[in-house]
Formats: sequence, structure tokens, C-alpha cells
Amino acid sequence: MIIGEAGQAAQAVWGGDILGEGGRVYGGGGGGGGQFKMEPEELASVISLWEDELDKIIDDGRTIDTLVNASVAPGQDPASGSYETTTFESVTSLQMQNDSMRKYVQGYIKKLKEAQTKTVATDQGMSETFGQAT
Repeated sequence: MIIGEAGQAAQAVWGGDILGEGGRVYGGGGGGGGQFKMEPEELASVISLWEDELDKIIDDGRTIDTLVNASVAPGQDPASGSYETTTFESVTSLQMQNDSMRKYVQGYIKKLKEAQTKTVATDQGMSETFGQAT
């Protein structure tokens, strides 16, 4: 079972425990930001999943951009103009939401990669420490 903010986010995006029953993932503190522990391979897998999700968000953004620039009024009458205005406002809101989601996921991937770098550095330091003791 995945616990903590990262795990909950992954469950929300991919539905269920993406690491399987055996993964070691632990949730963290209550107020100062979530914490989690993962094996380096598991963290790399989670980063890959988030990068795949980011690609989908970017693709959606391209589609939304074409909709923002498209004229959708079926005619020149006031009702058609109102329809076009309402559609434009809706698509613009969708574009803002997509931009927000893209920025969030980019920031989250950056944090995961920073954690991965720290994990690798810590693991290397520990192996050097224990390697010298033998």
C-alpha cells in the first residue's frame, strides 16, 4: 500500500497501488511537507510514470491551443455570437487548468529527480563508508 502525498498522487493518477504489494513506500510528516522512502528503482519508475503523464498533458495543451484559436460561431446572428463567446470562455478556462496542471507536474518531477539525486549520492556515500570498513 502506498502512503503519503506522493503515493496518494500516484494512486489518483493511475488508480491503485502502482508499485504492487511488495514496494517499500512510507508516508511522512503532518505539516511540513510529505516525505516518502522508495527503493531507487521504484523512484525511477514513479518518475517515468509522471513524465508519461506530463507528455499527455502537453499533448492536450496543443489540442486546447488549436481550439482557443478556432472560430466556432455557426452563423453571424447574436445567438451564434453568444455561443462562440461562451465556448471561447470555456476553452480558455480549460487552457488555464491545463497550464496549471503542466506546471504542477513539471515541478513535481523536478522534486522527484532531486530526491533521486540525493538518494543516489547517499547510497554511494554509504557504500563507500561500508566498503572501507571491510
